[in-house]
Amino acid sequence: MAAVAAKGIRCLGVGISGGEQGARHGPSIMPGGPLEAYERVRAVFEAAAAKAAGEPCVAWLGPGSAGHYVKMVHNGIEYGLMRLIAETYDLMRRGLGLTDDELAATYDSWNRRELNSYLVEITASIFRQADERTGKPLVEMILDETRQKGTGMWTSQDAMELQVPVPTIDLAVTMRHLSTLKSERVAASRVFSRPVRPFQGDRNAFLKQLENALFAAMLMTYAQGMAQLRRAADAYGYHLRLDEVARIWRGGCIIRAALLERIREAFRTRPDLPNLLVDPGVAAEVNSRQDDLRSVVEAAAGRGIPAPGLMVSLAYFDSYRSAWLPANLMEAQRDYFGAHTYQRVDVPGVFHTEWGAVESVHQHW
Repeated sequence: MAAVAAKGIRCLGVGISGGEQGARHGPSIMPGGPLEAYERVRAVFEAAAAKAAGEPCVAWLGPGSAGHYVKMVHNGIEYGLMRLIAETYDLMRRGLGLTDDELAATYDSWNRRELNSYLVEITASIFRQADERTGKPLVEMILDETRQKGTGMWTSQDAMELQVPVPTIDLAVTMRHLSTLKSERVAASRVFSRPVRPFQGDRNAFLKQLENALFAAMLMTYAQGMAQLRRAADAYGYHLRLDEVARIWRGGCIIRAALLERIREAFRTRPDLPNLLVDPGVAAEVNSRQDDLRSVVEAAAGRGIPAPGLMVSLAYFDSYRSAWLPANLMEAQRDYFGAHTYQRVDVPGVFHTEWGAVESVHQHW
């Protein structure tokens, strides 16, 4: 880009999300590069973009690769949300024994409330689709292996470089990898055969818990992605406005959802918000649902139904809200075996202990 810029040519890196429907009816457009180049094509982009509340879902996001980076993290969030929805499907299918018609009705009802989103909407539609070849529900004829194009993995990789925890996204990538081990999973299912215990309680009450758990975990996934964008904005000089990112994700893109309006408002109210979870409004939303998320995680673990996305989302929340973590023990271990040093809670500085000498004294007692 520098070489062509020297010749007076301006380049934009433009992330696009919306799939086939976005191509026909308007996508979310995420451009980055020279501001003057964006201004030259701004009218075209605004005309082509999806509209949400009358606003075009496009904005100049920053210099360089800002647009493609935002699109990459968008896809990482997408991985996480898809994983979470799939886990609710498994809990309803194997745990509650819901039929495909009941699943479609459940997701449709969720989509009419606070979980209103493109991914929940299409999930309801998927369970209504019949297979032309067999007449069975099409989803039941699809092999349970999920592949990827790489953007979720790139999101995880760069989050690790930036030292930003995005465990729900990381887990979603890992589970796609695990899903492709079909023959190994089939063999392991024979070795570790254990029937799933059916749910015996109030089914409607559990479905409400599951709805609340999904909402809370989805908020946590957005929080992780936004935290990564916050760190990347500083590290790479993108100078992102996260309220604008949330605004252009409200229409056209795959992760569009009603709750993005709340996310937009949170960052508009406090642009320097370090994590979405500490916004008072979002915190209240999560707080009111955390017990339901815990109950769903307990139910999944007790029945042997894998729900690692919901589990790791809860673990992220509990870790983030914990004023103390057992990292001090790991620092002691690192200093013990590698003399990596540690800091103290009572005085500033860097310290090292000859741990073996203490061990020798104990051995002579």
